[in-house]
Amino acid sequence: MPQFPNTIALIGYADRWSARPGETISFKVSSRSAEPYRARLVRVISGDPNPDGPGIKEVPMAADFEGSWPSRAQDAELGSYARIRGAHLKAEPMTVSATIWPTLPGREEQGIVSWLDESSGAVLFLDGERGASVRIATARGVETVSVGKPLRARAWYRVWASIDPRSDTVRVGQRAVHPLGMVDDAGTAGQPVTALMPEGNGRIFIGAVGGNPVGGHFNGKIEGPAIVRGAAASGAAVSVEEPSRNDVIAAWDFSFEIPSLRVIDTEPNGWHGELLNLPARAMKGSNWSGREHCWRHAPGEYGAIHFHEDDLYDCGWDTDFSFTVPADLASGAYAVRLSCGRHEDMIPFFVLPPRGSRRTDVCVLIPTFTYTVYGNYSREVTNDEYRARARDWGARDATPDDHREYGLSTYNFHTDDSGICFASQRRPVLNLRSAFLSYVDAAGSGLRHFPADTHLLDWLETKGYACDLVTDHDLHREGYELISPYRVVVTPSHPEYHTANTLDALGRHLDEGGRLMYLGGNGFYWRVALSNAAPGAVEIRRAEGGIRAWAAEPGEYYNAFDGEYGGLWRRNDRPPQLLVGVGFSGQGQFVGSYYVRAPGADDPRAAWIFAGVPDRILGNFGLSGGGAAGFELDRVDLRLGSPPNTIILATSEQHGDTFMVVPEELLTHLATWPGEAPDALIRSDMAFFETGRGGAVFSVGSITYCGSLSHNDYDNNISRITQNVLDRFLDPAPFVP
Repeated sequence: MPQFPNTIALIGYADRWSARPGETISFKVSSRSAEPYRARLVRVISGDPNPDGPGIKEVPMAADFEGSWPSRAQDAELGSYARIRGAHLKAEPMTVSATIWPTLPGREEQGIVSWLDESSGAVLFLDGERGASVRIATARGVETVSVGKPLRARAWYRVWASIDPRSDTVRVGQRAVHPLGMVDDAGTAGQPVTALMPEGNGRIFIGAVGGNPVGGHFNGKIEGPAIVRGAAASGAAVSVEEPSRNDVIAAWDFSFEIPSLRVIDTEPNGWHGELLNLPARAMKGSNWSGREHCWRHAPGEYGAIHFHEDDLYDCGWDTDFSFTVPADLASGAYAVRLSCGRHEDMIPFFVLPPRGSRRTDVCVLIPTFTYTVYGNYSREVTNDEYRARARDWGARDATPDDHREYGLSTYNFHTDDSGICFASQRRPVLNLRSAFLSYVDAAGSGLRHFPADTHLLDWLETKGYACDLVTDHDLHREGYELISPYRVVVTPSHPEYHTANTLDALGRHLDEGGRLMYLGGNGFYWRVALSNAAPGAVEIRRAEGGIRAWAAEPGEYYNAFDGEYGGLWRRNDRPPQLLVGVGFSGQGQFVGSYYVRAPGADDPRAAWIFAGVPDRILGNFGLSGGGAAGFELDRVDLRLGSPPNTIILATSEQHGDTFMVVPEELLTHLATWPGEAPDALIRSDMAFFETGRGGAVFSVGSITYCGSLSHNDYDNNISRITQNVLDRFLDPAPFVP
């Protein structure tokens, strides 16, 4: 039985985030019913189930896949490992060895190097309190030999097993790379075994025992696994670094081709392999000196891979049906609705306009990097109160708190307490659905990400603004040319994660006279990496600084995918203020407050923003925490790059005791980067500035802003301000500072 059993009755995912007319998107579904399930297409307008809000709004659309489809269960197989095919071992004396850094050494059956099947082969593995162990096929069945001493967690060890079919003997050993004098954790063990059968079936696993499905996953780092001819006659490990002593059959050097999913055998046999389920590469090895922190500068010191029993990249499910986007399907947010008896699911995706065309001057940038990174975020909020609200509102009852079978987010930890640095879209993502509640929000709906972003889509629809949608992934691939036809680019609530490509494209949009409406908070904050070798995956290294869910190990701040320094864009000298005038400054619980109109609102350059808005208090209402300024807050900072012509239109206040300044602003417990008191930095600044060539930026600096747009039937000061800005930004007349 899998460690994370698949129990959701009906669930699915798509093979891509977005498609244009003429392009095809494939859908993979798991239905555990004996009856067929039904599928249909809808356009998503609002995904908020709150009865006090706009409600769920969807428009049925015609699609050639609509109808019944046969049910079948499809499961996710978690756990990363390397697989080598075509590696045929002979029945001859041999030694298998590796250097390991176990993170769950008390866990049994953790494969290090394995070619064991039912009738032949062997596996070097870690077996809990028994330490390094070898299991080998014999004429009488499988037998096991163990050192009998546990290993320390997060310490480097050399482990090995020697197999001699000629004398029918097996030995296994372990020793610490850096021994501790008071710890008895080194030793060897051996015994005669009748009729050894060590030859292989052509497959070798590194980081797992094997089987179908593959099991016995290792938790921790593995470095330099090798197989050599000859059996060690003593307790010393055979070293592949001394080839004169032994003929090396295979030696895998994980410092080669780090950005790839390949593992390289440096010996003539060329038994190269492939990595499954995205274990973490660019991990420092047992020989890391600390002189270089970038693996590109000292790849030989980054020859380790961190494997986890709960890694997941691509579920690899079979396709149930595909959809080729029709030429007349307008750009927008869509979903495939699935139903089977009382069970239902939805799989959102986004349709772009045809290549080289647009239907409007407004483009909404859907933050799919952020969606991926937060995918299946277990927030530990699924209590009785949560379940009662979900039941009362008809919201989703399956949460990542209860279901780990599709992996968690990069805001969570692996089972070995290491941070999750990869996330993928090629799996069911439970929180990427309409009517998914992230919180029990006493004053609102408690939505985040996709369902929260439909607050903006619903407002645009209600106000009659046509808009095209593009995603982060599209912008990364296509760059500025994707958004160059649009006068206005609008972001939803939380565009937090970006690549250099997306920031470059948005920066050029402004340089060329475009307009940008940043209607969220904590945006443009973390740097992520993508890879053609792993489509649909996003990598994040939580390097020094920032509000971090976990901290990367020292020396492991550089991305494996692209070799660039990870962490905050601010640490890469591209703080958000450079692009949008405001940047992350304070955070608290999911509670919204309000803005207070600032003197800048009366500046002749910006007075038009407040046409028809006489109010001093702005946004003291809303479906996200009860107010337009809340949860995560951004502020203006000239030293961090806010343009000198930036006007602060309004500033938030009264955020409560749960809010605190972000750590990168603190120099000491009292002193801050800008020199203001820490409490003074807990604010959201609504800001405006003109750019060169007639462009402009409007930023609200709050995640909860869009939740206020629909209040009072869309007639409120936040809605009016947003409409004033969008109308003026659509006007081709240039802005002049």
